[in-house]
Amino acid sequence: MKRRIAITGIGLVSPHGNNPMDVFDALLAGRSAVTLWEADNAPATPVARAPFDASRWFTRLQLAGVDRVSQIAVAAAQMARDDSGMSVLDASTGVYVGTGMGGAAAVEESFRSHYESGRVPPLSVPAFMPNAPAAHVAMREKLHGPVYTYSVACASSAIALAEAAKAIAYGEIDCAIAGGAEALLVPGAIRAWHALQTLARVDDEPSRACRPFSSDRTGLVLGEGAGFVVLEPYDDALARGARIYAEFAGSGVSCDANHLTKPDAGGQVKAMTKALLNSGLTPRDIGYCNAHGTATRIGDVVECTALERVWGDTIGSLAVSSTKSMHGHLLGAAGALEAIVTVLAIYRGAIPPNMHCEQQDPDCKVTLVRHPGHVAPALHAAISNSFAFGGTNTTLVFKRAA
Repeated sequence: MKRRIAITGIGLVSPHGNNPMDVFDALLAGRSAVTLWEADNAPATPVARAPFDASRWFTRLQLAGVDRVSQIAVAAAQMARDDSGMSVLDASTGVYVGTGMGGAAAVEESFRSHYESGRVPPLSVPAFMPNAPAAHVAMREKLHGPVYTYSVACASSAIALAEAAKAIAYGEIDCAIAGGAEALLVPGAIRAWHALQTLARVDDEPSRACRPFSSDRTGLVLGEGAGFVVLEPYDDALARGARIYAEFAGSGVSCDANHLTKPDAGGQVKAMTKALLNSGLTPRDIGYCNAHGTATRIGDVVECTALERVWGDTIGSLAVSSTKSMHGHLLGAAGALEAIVTVLAIYRGAIPPNMHCEQQDPDCKVTLVRHPGHVAPALHAAISNSFAFGGTNTTLVFKRAA
């Protein structure tokens, strides 16, 4: 029998800080964390950096060979476990982590060192391998259950959450810590994204650079951070008197099988339809969509088209926003951060806005939440969309704890 799943712990290292409620308050108020990146050997670029002090979590000796992406993963995972009310997780707990690029800083440093001196730091490989964040979380928490890493571009951590939830639902494990981490704000990665011509232009106001669904949008803004949640059987959470933020109701995954970088509405429709079917909910039950909404010219229109196809005549009742307008695109960690924001929208009965959209693109025919402080006390269920390069689409469904 399929078990219900509760979300009982949240941990964040985000551009808006690491306290989940404070982060949500900042988003609800419409505050942008995007600033101008001006580093050597990289063009000036709007980005969303995550404030993080590694010394709080690691000794100087422990930091050897541990890339920033693993550092923030360990911190967010520990905060999620603390927030769940469990001082120690059962050793059989599973670890499910998504990351798009792995240890970008270690890759950058190894190439720089190679070309400057002909030498490479000896711990480069364990620092930049994509499964390092998951391994470090498992070691820090002393977990011997399944430890998985998903690298599926922008859908990575959404898939990590979906797979962790499935494992609990079908009795493979009784607890999971799941999420994602990304830390690629280094000159080489910035230049690579510029070469792809998808980044937002430098504006007079960098904080407004990311404008999803706006007629004047110019591209995405890169962000960094980590987000983790603790998942457990709903009945177990009730039995131990845990605070339940929301129920993980279902998920859907599909592939466009069409183009590496150009999204396809048909594939996105399949993911959302599967997620609704898996959750036992209908479009009318869903009050909010935390959209993938990266602020690219093509991607925003395709997502709105897919939403219209699934919601049909009820599309007007679905509130939509892309919080990337304020925290940027965390790539492999985006799905985790945005799932947490969606869960908190249900828990708090409020919906964060889609900022910086003064004139909505007429081809994006959805009901955008465009102003801060939008209360939604009747919000019962919501979805979070993550659509990746490579064509993988993931939709997560959450509903109010009851």
